[in-house]
Amino acid sequence: MKTIINLKKEKMNKKVIVFILALMLLPLTGMAQNIFDKYNDNSDVTYVSIKPKMFQMIAKAGIDTSDPEARAFMDMIKSITSFKTIVTDKKEISVDIQKWVKSRSSSLEELMEVKDDGTEVKFYVKEGKDADHVKELLIFVNGIDKAMKGKGVEINGENRKIETVVVSLTGDIDLNEISKLTEKMNIPGGKHLEKKK
Repeated sequence: MKTIINLKKEKMNKKVIVFILALMLLPLTGMAQNIFDKYNDNSDVTYVSIKPKMFQMIAKAGIDTSDPEARAFMDMIKSITSFKTIVTDKKEISVDIQKWVKSRSSSLEELMEVKDDGTEVKFYVKEGKDADHVKELLIFVNGIDKAMKGKGVEINGENRKIETVVVSLTGDIDLNEISKLTEKMNIPGGKHLEKKK
């Protein structure tokens, strides 16, 4: 009889421990999934989210489809299912983004890291259908203000400093074409992808 009671207590204890662990991990999973949702209405960030329909419109705009390189670029643009970015100069938001990238990076492969003059650029990917394709590309740039010597950039007619940029692209992304996209969209660090190929 005591053995049955002891077994029931052990099972209860294990369930309680699992429940407590699940509760403790809940904020981490929420943070990993919602950094863009968390800051999309925050006035201290510039937030951009481009939907697939917009990429399809961009792909059709003035691209010569007889040019194989232009056609490959257009196909890559059409294959993007999500583009989100956050730009900020606020230290506390930068720290939060950095923590999120660190938690997110455990499920991604680091493609490249570039450190130059106080600026750090990291590229992470989630493997796709083959070595040239990825399902997700995450770009994290920190310390931009140091590289710009405090000059800032003009956004909506205002001169703003930039400390941190995070970009998330999902879809069937061709790594051979992505450097062209990052260059056209003027994403910091995009030029380094060209060197990686």
